[in-house]
Amino acid sequence: MFISLQLAVVLALQLGNVFSYAIREFDSLAGLSNDEIEKFARSVKVVGAQPPPAPISDTSAKLVHDIFHPFIPLFPGQQRGPCPGLNTLASHGYLPRSGVATPAQIITAVQEAPNAHRGTQVTYAAFLVDGNPLTNLMSIGIKSPLTGPAPPSPALVSGLSTHATFEGDSSMTRGDAFFGDNHSFNETLFQQIVDAANLVGGGKYTVNVAAEVRFRRVQDSIATNPQFDFGNPRFATAFAETVFPLAFFIDGRSTAQELDLDVMRSFFQDSRMPVGFHRRDGPLDLSTLGQQIQVVMSAHQFFPGFNNGTVNNFVPDVGFLGTQTNQLCALVEHFTNNTLAQYPNPKGALRTALNQNLDNFFSAGVGATCVRPNIFP
Repeated sequence: MFISLQLAVVLALQLGNVFSYAIREFDSLAGLSNDEIEKFARSVKVVGAQPPPAPISDTSAKLVHDIFHPFIPLFPGQQRGPCPGLNTLASHGYLPRSGVATPAQIITAVQEAPNAHRGTQVTYAAFLVDGNPLTNLMSIGIKSPLTGPAPPSPALVSGLSTHATFEGDSSMTRGDAFFGDNHSFNETLFQQIVDAANLVGGGKYTVNVAAEVRFRRVQDSIATNPQFDFGNPRFATAFAETVFPLAFFIDGRSTAQELDLDVMRSFFQDSRMPVGFHRRDGPLDLSTLGQQIQVVMSAHQFFPGFNNGTVNNFVPDVGFLGTQTNQLCALVEHFTNNTLAQYPNPKGALRTALNQNLDNFFSAGVGATCVRPNIFP
């Protein structure tokens, strides 16, 4: 969901293999040889990494479903993925309606429409792992079947839907990747939210409902998905995912901490803001978000870990627990190592772009806590 806005919310790009299908401008370059990357660079305008945009100046509550940002249904070929928030931004034109955007466009859009924190570091973490550093473009969607067969690992092809980068198991309204579709709205899963809302939320989505939904989804994945992965980075993002609707999908003129289920469905299923929707007043208070996450985590006993090849065979990974600082730096290490695995020996403009995006990532605040690795000296 809106995981791309905070901890690990963000975009991942599709990747093409020049020998299996033509590389598009927003496809990732990971897994390609230097010769293949050079061939691609000669066919496009090389933009390279760009510095983050400035924060927006007006953060007051205001109408965001306005005449300049009408809802337009999805057209064939446009990209949408597992994140209802980013999907909605594209369907209303805050992001390019194609679903292909630059990091700067994403950072600005998540400020303009939902009034979210800039989320610079997670956007550039995603870009490092799955973006196209030469064209500076990313996709919020999936690999198109029109592009032919997927290239071999470590190449990535599925945009934000790439499993285990930012998308993860036990999503609230999207199925686990093991079952074949981790990006489409799942009515059965939404009905589980409805059931929990009727049980503990008086028919509305509240923080207590979020806690119940998170627990049920984890238990369901343990019982049905032999490849269930609830470790790093998914453990760190799964809880924020459940409280983001309370932060961004409630009309900014309301002081209620409960979300109407019809409004929730509009965002999750249709990628559509209600008519007359106003954004929240002021950017997201991270301390408030942290308090809600703590409510969700404290309601049941959760452990990071994974199913060991069979269902109901959950192996805890207690080493990932600890201080919030340790968890943050574990995420940093995860995405840094992922980048190095995909680009073991980058050269020229690609190397320069990767270093710039690493700087963008750490200059956003992560560097104050975690050490920036010098992986591309």
